[in-house]
Parts: sequence; structure tokens; C-alpha cells
Amino acid sequence: MKDVAARAGVGLKTVSRVVNGEPGVTPETERRVQEAITDLGFRRNDSARVLRKGRTATVGLILEDLADPFYGPLNRAVEEVARAHGALLINGSSAEDPGRERELALALCARRVDGLVVIPAGDDHRYLEPEMRAGVATVFVDRPAGRIAADVVLSDSFGGAREGVAHLVAHGHRRIGFIGDQPRIHTAQERVRGYRAAMSDAGLPVVPEWVALGATDPATVTRAARRMLTGDAPVTALFAGNNRVTVTLVRVLAELGRPVALVGFDDFELADLLRPGVTVVAQDPAALGRVATERLFARLSGARLAPERVELPTRLIARGSGELPPV
Repeated sequence: MKDVAARAGVGLKTVSRVVNGEPGVTPETERRVQEAITDLGFRRNDSARVLRKGRTATVGLILEDLADPFYGPLNRAVEEVARAHGALLINGSSAEDPGRERELALALCARRVDGLVVIPAGDDHRYLEPEMRAGVATVFVDRPAGRIAADVVLSDSFGGAREGVAHLVAHGHRRIGFIGDQPRIHTAQERVRGYRAAMSDAGLPVVPEWVALGATDPATVTRAARRMLTGDAPVTALFAGNNRVTVTLVRVLAELGRPVALVGFDDFELADLLRPGVTVVAQDPAALGRVATERLFARLSGARLAPERVELPTRLIARGSGELPPV
């Protein structure tokens, strides 16, 4: 830095301000410093910065599945907020495996990330308590932490599912099936609870054969759907617990040969271009990521905050599939 300062004809503090993006430097001075940095090949010594400030300017993000389109906007939002705070994002996937989640979280902590944003796979996060006491800010997203008090940012899965099923009821459906994720997952629990509440609100029974919770691979979802769509009293409408289920159901219903109403939880690409377009209960994954990461940096700034639960609203988007009448 001394060489950069000498070449640009400024003080060390001015170089530090330019390197760290701090205010208080004129455009002309900043230009001279940047030219000196380029000419000399200067690189900021982050190791020295860590020793001086006790921070690494990195945050970790643990997702369920990097290939799931739901997590793309969420990942991008976390990255953008981190970048605005001068931090680098490191992410990884738990593959819905609690053991892998723990391994990944502790590996990131061992590399001294300043904070963690976690979409939890497990239901016991006491292993993070020592890290949090040591100053690793931690915020959970989409699902709450298990057995510890921690910040969490969620979508209103219960209210969204309740609204989606009520929409089907309002269009004349009385036999409505629900296909969702593993029952141990918080969002799956909340969405089937919303389904049951909407059916109860309408005075409708929930036949056990109309509910399928479990793996969401195409083969399993297809079997569950075909079982609900056949027999003496098949369902006339389906509510899908997430976008993976919805996409499989679109394929199943295309082969069925008769109209069946469909509402899915989570929007997905090209849903509006299908015929009919797919009616969905849309979350805002970017908002989830943004709110969670701003909360993370508020903690890193030293704010003394009690653990908070933030629940973001969902939005019903009617496109045609959920408005088909019962046949």
C-alpha cells in the first residue's frame, strides 16, 4: 500500500478508502489510486485484514438442492446482499440430508465464515450453538431451526395452501387430492395443514386416499396421482405441494384425456405458457434470501436482536388450470 500511495501521491488512508470502497475520496484521486494499483499489480491482503478486524468477509449459504429452480433467485439475492456488504458468498447443497447439512455447516465455520444462511434439512441444530456463541451469525430460511432459538424467514405455507385449495372449492370442487413432500419437512406439514383447513372451512371430508406425502420423484408422484384419479369416486382436482410435484402432475394430466383442475405451490418457468396455464400459489424466493441476509448483516453489525420469525405472504396467480370445473 505504501508503494501505491507514493505512486499516486496520496496518503495510506486514502489508498485504504479506495481499496475498501469507503467515501471521502474525489473522483480524480480515486482514478490516480486505481491507476497506481493497476500499474503495481497491488492486491489487498485479506489475511492481514482478518487478523486486524477478526472477520473474513465471507458468508456461507446451505441450500437443499442447487438444481432446484426455486433456489436460483434465493441464491442470487443472498449473493447480491452479501456483495453490497463487501462479502463473498460460499454455497453448498445438503441434498436434503441432515448429516450432510451438519458436515457442510461445520466445514464452513471451520473456514471462519462470518455468518450462515441455512435452508435446514435436519430438525436438530444444537450442533451450531457453540458456533453461534462464538459469533457466527446464523439465519434460517424456508424452515425453522430445530431445538435452538434462531432467526428464521419463511413463506406463509399454511395460508398459501389454504388459499389455493379454497380457490378450487370456489370453482365447484369437492373431491380434492393433495400430493406433497416428506411429512418431516416443515413446509410439507404446513401445506397439508392448510389443505385440511380449507377442506374443513368448506365442510368437506378429507379421505385418507386423497392425501399422499413422501418422495417427490416423478415415479412416486405419478403413482399417487393415478391412484387418486381412478376408481369409483376419483378426485376432480389436485393441489401440488411444490413445483417438482406440479411439473410431474402436468405430465400425468396431459396423458389422462379428461380435465382435472390443478393448483401448485411454487411458481415455475413456462407455467404461464402451458394450455391451460398453471394456477399457482407463488412464493418470492428472492425476498426470502434478501430479508434473511439483511438480517444476517444486521447481526454482524453488532445489533443486539432477539431471535425473530419473519413470515412473508404468498400470492395466488390464476392462469386457467385451477379454474377448470369438476367433471
